[in-house]
Amino acid sequence: MIKNNKLPQALLLRVAIAAATLGVSVQTYADQYLDAANKWAAEEFDTSTLTPEQQITEMQWFTEAAKPFRGMTINVASETIATHEYEAKVLAKAFEEITGIKVNHDLIQEGDVVEKLQTQMQSDRNIYDAYINDSDLIGTHFRYGKVVPISDMIAGDGKDFTLPTLDLPDFIGLDFTTGPDGKLYQLPDQQFANLYWFRADWFARDDLKAKFKDIYGYELGVPKNWSAYEDIAEFFSEKVKEIDGERVYGHMDYGKKDPSLGWRFTDAWFSMAGAGDKGLPNGLPVDEWGIRVEGCSPVGSSVERGGATNGPAAVYATTKYVDWLRKYAPPEAQGMTFSEAGPVPAQGGVAQQIFWYTAFTSSMTEKGLPVVNEDGTPKWRMAPSPKGPYWEEGMKLGYQDTGSWTFLNSTPEKQRLAAWLYAQFTVSKTVSLKKTLVGLTPIRESDINSDAMTAAAPMLGGLVEFYRSPARTQWTPTGTNVPDYPKLAQLWWQYIAEAASGEKTPQESLDGLAAAQDKVLQRLERAGVQGDCGPKLNEPRDASYWLEQPGAPKAKLANEKPQGETVPYEELLKSWEAGRKG
Repeated sequence: MIKNNKLPQALLLRVAIAAATLGVSVQTYADQYLDAANKWAAEEFDTSTLTPEQQITEMQWFTEAAKPFRGMTINVASETIATHEYEAKVLAKAFEEITGIKVNHDLIQEGDVVEKLQTQMQSDRNIYDAYINDSDLIGTHFRYGKVVPISDMIAGDGKDFTLPTLDLPDFIGLDFTTGPDGKLYQLPDQQFANLYWFRADWFARDDLKAKFKDIYGYELGVPKNWSAYEDIAEFFSEKVKEIDGERVYGHMDYGKKDPSLGWRFTDAWFSMAGAGDKGLPNGLPVDEWGIRVEGCSPVGSSVERGGATNGPAAVYATTKYVDWLRKYAPPEAQGMTFSEAGPVPAQGGVAQQIFWYTAFTSSMTEKGLPVVNEDGTPKWRMAPSPKGPYWEEGMKLGYQDTGSWTFLNSTPEKQRLAAWLYAQFTVSKTVSLKKTLVGLTPIRESDINSDAMTAAAPMLGGLVEFYRSPARTQWTPTGTNVPDYPKLAQLWWQYIAEAASGEKTPQESLDGLAAAQDKVLQRLERAGVQGDCGPKLNEPRDASYWLEQPGAPKAKLANEKPQGETVPYEELLKSWEAGRKG
């Protein structure tokens, strides 16, 4: 690769041809912005699905498009994860040197991002020029009319500032950021899924395999259902107890009363159990939050209104969460938050985790960790999460976080368009593959299928295989059934904490949650601020009426623990490959 600031003669000639195609002079390329583009493309973005010539052409487009905005400062905000740290520390600097637009990229907690966004939406006072905001708010954004849809911007005032090589069909998460009206509201910037994580080295040990089969009657392997997960959790926590002289546990989770306990559930715990309806990206008419919609209007969360938030499948899911946390996780897990519990599996004492975010991949692959071999390969693997007994083919299976660029109509046009350039820079093909290798949160099909990802795959424990598999479509964010994510999401941790602490039974805590959600929906209906797709609540009916109807809410199963089923990891990978080829 080029390792200096000057282009070789042959490349300069190709750049001149590209320049002529763009209708700009070669002299334009000789300025400080071209020098910066050459430097960054050669030294930082040296891994890309584009050729060096294509990268320079793409970067030159940014220098030209940025001319009306040079000297400006824009302010953007995102949560603090490795991908966004790379953007704030590296990409913001590169963008400024290539375009002349300064970027203050603030890294704040996820809850603070939502709070700032909500404040700006309510006050119409510009706080940030753009947000990287989870697509979980898609139902909020398309109803309130406070967001400038990406598709409107591309067709309207952003037409001349939209990257010709943006290539929207290459993004894997557009279904998650598109409203029922067909408009694209947000542009994906990073994605990660919650998957099953396990110690492949322990699962491969002959002594442990023989002991497990002797006790449970089937093979130790990747669990296909919750019954097998529970058996494996019990096996390591109560039958094995120690490996190489160290106490081990068959499960990891967290239970402290904290906003992160809400994410633990709204990030699709009920969908894994099978509480909602069939349909991708989200169940219809009942989604994984238990909210029913008719047309595009939410009509209820409680079973009495046709919802499933307090139905038998949700109660089952919550019961398992509480039981497994108490019985099979390290004792300290009950007092932990999401951020405190996240690093624990890397410490080497946990056999499996049903709910593990792939955003932790980079921190789980550091050399010297107890879960990493001397050659840098992981001792662990990731796989699809097992399915609960209420799950049916055609349903979503888990959660995928899709942090997406979001622009509000309260932002002055010039600030918004300058921020739109920065947003596109962070996802451009010149930049995206390198960013993916740093943060491991892929957004482009072309990056996922690149030779660079193939080379990295052995070190990433199944991440590449998952994203290349047809299975990935079953992992989706919160969908459009949720009409006001900030208002509704804050209810979950307060009510789930009652079950986690033992203060109330799972049924009692979910009855409270469903009633609270219905009250928020009712207030939104009365306010009439969400137009034709705002809530229109059903009148309450006896729960038996809804439980007898097809789909969700689903009646209680006679047997919630069928026979455990497992699959060898290698067989799982082969099925993914076959599905991909098919």
